[in-house]
Amino acid sequence: MSEEPTDAELLAAHVAGDPEAFSRLFTRHRDRLWAVAVRTTGNPHDAADGLQDGLVAAYRRADSFRGDAAVTTWLHRVVVNACLDRLRAAKVRRTEALPDDLDDRGDRGSALTATGAEHDPEQAAIGADRRRALLAALATLPVEQRAALVLVDMEGHSVAEVAVMLECAEGTVKSRCSRGRERLAVLLRDRLADTPGASRDRPHAEPRAGRARPIPVPPSPDPDPTPGEGGAP
Repeated sequence: MSEEPTDAELLAAHVAGDPEAFSRLFTRHRDRLWAVAVRTTGNPHDAADGLQDGLVAAYRRADSFRGDAAVTTWLHRVVVNACLDRLRAAKVRRTEALPDDLDDRGDRGSALTATGAEHDPEQAAIGADRRRALLAALATLPVEQRAALVLVDMEGHSVAEVAVMLECAEGTVKSRCSRGRERLAVLLRDRLADTPGASRDRPHAEPRAGRARPIPVPPSPDPDPTPGEGGAP
């Protein structure tokens, strides 16, 4: 049995003219790319457009990949930048909560997995309220801060990787994350104050002095609505 080709090999095959290579590459990483697009844009409609824009750009500009970063880093960079371009063009600053399908799966597109809370209906309800509060607060952040937090705290990428994706200095990524976490801490204090059970089991939203604390991460979105499955853009 032959080994599966690497991401770099699939991208190179696409550049060389293989009609199936890019589709295989996208299918391999579609869950995380969709998760990033939804969390960056704040809603599935803009996420679908941003993801499609990013995939078209990656499909057409594959020969520009220099190999100085992982293919997944490059793909995330293209998709995130496409989403940010859409948000900036529309001057979007959404305040509504993200869709409930973000709660459906805990093992896809995120550095974290689901806990056993779903076996306790009361705890599951509390957890769902907190996730909605977190995602609604996240959607109010400036797009640059939101993108940095999504990639670092939710997707588990290193600061160095995110600096490559967002085409900025590592210090800029750290600063955006820090400012975003501070703002989320204030927002979550207000939003979670009335959450059932908050007084006895309040999440630690504030970072400790002198040490950055990642934001609590909700489960990832169900990848089923991802546009473009099964073929190149």
